[in-house]
Amino acid sequence: MSYRKAMSNSPAPKSPIAPRKSLRSRADEVSQSDTLHRILRLANKLMAPFSTYLEHRYKISLNEFRLLMLIGRFPNSASHELAEMTGVNPMSVSRAVAALQKHGRITVERDASNKRRKTLVLTDEGQRLYRLMRPQTDKVADYLVSGLEAAQVDTLNHFLDTLVDTLEARDEAGNSRFLESTRPDEADETMTP
Repeated sequence: MSYRKAMSNSPAPKSPIAPRKSLRSRADEVSQSDTLHRILRLANKLMAPFSTYLEHRYKISLNEFRLLMLIGRFPNSASHELAEMTGVNPMSVSRAVAALQKHGRITVERDASNKRRKTLVLTDEGQRLYRLMRPQTDKVADYLVSGLEAAQVDTLNHFLDTLVDTLEARDEAGNSRFLESTRPDEADETMTP
């Protein structure tokens, strides 16, 4: 299941968005750098209620929490689908799955219609935690957009979808355009810290 299909109500753009290739002035670079830092700050701030109220109380890591909440919303998802939805690398998803399984919060079951596919299912304990933690995630989401009007939330979602589409775009060979565009120059790679 794709990120857009799982997380968005807005239609997919007609074509992948290519990064701008024009030369940027110093002011543009600072502004774009500031935008990145604002996004990172926002992500960090959004985690405060999790670390304050849930992490220690339920002995659950951030990645485990994210997966548990997604499995609750999208039952019978596979690990690779959750990795795509969250943007978390498959190794981190695998570790979180192992920890959730170890603590009796999920089970891994073979898909009856596709024997090669393994789905993740909440156990009774996992469902209990999902029910306990879901209201907290809803409060965070509601608070986040509480200062916005409905049209602004739609616009924000459009911008977020556009940013995610840009980061997920692939070239003709299937390589990540984002990773290819942000690869360090050879001179940067030979420099020692």
